[in-house]
Amino acid sequence: MYSPQIPGAEEQIRSMSYCRAEELYGSPLPEIVAARLKNELDSIINNGFAVLYLIAHKLVKKSLDDGYLVGSRGSVGSSFVATMTNITEVNPLPPHWRCPNCRYSDFVTDGSYGGGFDLPDKLCPNCNVKMTKNGHDIPFAVFMGFHGDKVPDIDLNFSGDYQPVAHKYTEELFGRDNVFRAGTIATIADKTAYGYVKNYFTEKGLNPRNAYINSLLKGCTGVKRTTGQHPGGIMVVPRDMDVHHFTPIQRPADDKNSSTVTTHFDYHSISSRLVKLDILGHDDPTVIKMLEDLTNIDAKTIPFDDAETMSLFSSTKALGLIPEQLGSKVGTFGIPEFGTKFVRQMLEDTTPKTFSELVRISGFSHGTDVWLNNAQDLIKAGTAKLSEAISARDDIMIYLIHKGVEPQLAFKIMEGVRKGKGIKPEDVEKIRQNGVPEWYIESCQKIKYMFPKAHAVAYVMMAFRIAYCKVHYPLAFYASYFTVRATEFDADLIVKGENAIRNKLSELEQKGNNLTAKEKGLQTICEMALEMYLRGFVFNKVDLYASDATKFIITADGLLPPLAALQGLGDTAARNIVEARCGRPFSSIEDLRARSRISKAVIDILKGHGCLDGLPETDQMMLFG
Repeated sequence: MYSPQIPGAEEQIRSMSYCRAEELYGSPLPEIVAARLKNELDSIINNGFAVLYLIAHKLVKKSLDDGYLVGSRGSVGSSFVATMTNITEVNPLPPHWRCPNCRYSDFVTDGSYGGGFDLPDKLCPNCNVKMTKNGHDIPFAVFMGFHGDKVPDIDLNFSGDYQPVAHKYTEELFGRDNVFRAGTIATIADKTAYGYVKNYFTEKGLNPRNAYINSLLKGCTGVKRTTGQHPGGIMVVPRDMDVHHFTPIQRPADDKNSSTVTTHFDYHSISSRLVKLDILGHDDPTVIKMLEDLTNIDAKTIPFDDAETMSLFSSTKALGLIPEQLGSKVGTFGIPEFGTKFVRQMLEDTTPKTFSELVRISGFSHGTDVWLNNAQDLIKAGTAKLSEAISARDDIMIYLIHKGVEPQLAFKIMEGVRKGKGIKPEDVEKIRQNGVPEWYIESCQKIKYMFPKAHAVAYVMMAFRIAYCKVHYPLAFYASYFTVRATEFDADLIVKGENAIRNKLSELEQKGNNLTAKEKGLQTICEMALEMYLRGFVFNKVDLYASDATKFIITADGLLPPLAALQGLGDTAARNIVEARCGRPFSSIEDLRARSRISKAVIDILKGHGCLDGLPETDQMMLFG
């Protein structure tokens, strides 16, 4: 592994971790915190991974300084050092209370609480101040292996708006000649190969046997078709080395004019030699930035045990609506991770009441064969409680350790199950002796893929903040939702009101599973818009002078959609109109078209919506004698 060198990275990571830990937990550190820090830092520093942590820390710090939260993906939240160096917000220690004043802390280590946000409020015994609650009980082994020697894969979700800035910043950190996009190789799929082989024989007028066709199919499948680039992967070459030592470089898809340079070899084949940074774009941080701008609240201060917000995941009461009005027993439309029909059904089945139960549901929804034909049946039959069923890979290791299974064996079983390999017969015998029930063993044998708990916690934290605004700042919530996520918004339809939306929804409903991607998008938007109308707000008509180009604006009674919310009117045309209207009002439709450089089709769209009412066609004055 050739990591980029940053002099003093080891010392920086060590001192940063200890400083932050002592700031939160006091000095000397509680035994549980000190032991975890020492164990992690030994693994990270002895294996030469400190530089990876420092790079991630710098990237996240830059984004936070510029006002954008960063979400962590994958299992990086399993690392307490990552929490202490501000790479992730997820705290992997056992659930605990912590006094912000005198640094007193109290840890719950018997597994009686699923996470720190579920703990009851408690005053500090020393200074009578309300204590902070945190900790999600996530083992470090999930991130860097049982011996802490697996190369850490730190994936970060930046706001889509901010992603290019983060990519640029890597060039500043390492130099332009040391940073390359991770290349991908797209290969021929078996169906495409079948088309090639069939056409070949048709052209030749031959009719070979199936066995021969299949042998040719095998030869074609997996051959390189074209090259591309990873959506957020950046490969970093150490300053004292040449990239060609590892891989040739190229422009993707044979495009000589592309400004992007990627590695020629597929990044998987060189990922154990070069550091790959995952700087991914995501909507959640963009939505949260917009919510902060609209409400002036700091998203980091939103409490994760707010009862009204929590109630959204099991009822519609906090919205002031009844299920019949909404067509759903839960109020999670538009909340990331919990808004789809599949997950809403899970919420109705399980009625979660705590933050850790939401984390479990996120785990169920992302795994393969974890919920359907598995946990769902166990919970319905009453065999297992929601808090006992397996939802994320970490659950297995923690559960087995609590049952008295030796930690290394617990880790080995977790790794086997998460990869879909189940538990080996000899290990089944060993854990039976520790009193692990049969339903648990059967459940493990069915699983094909499992989500890491740290990823689920990070996603649910983002989702909960957005849900909090849905309850307490409804118009800001709807404005940010429609601005960032609603690409299929149709202002002509939505401004017509509740009945028009209901008619459209029943029309889409009748199509069942035959909806196109565009229609699915419209269906979601209609559900959201209907909910907004039901809560007593309205959509105003798009306004030539008052509407923004692409953002929804909050008005006294609801929202004013942007110009781009009119179907067929693109972002560029919308921006041109906004730019043109700054100077002086438009004197006519002709003047609008000339100054905004927009097409006749766009004029017709504006006319159809009523945006040009009262504006004359031309500037000509007709003189009558």
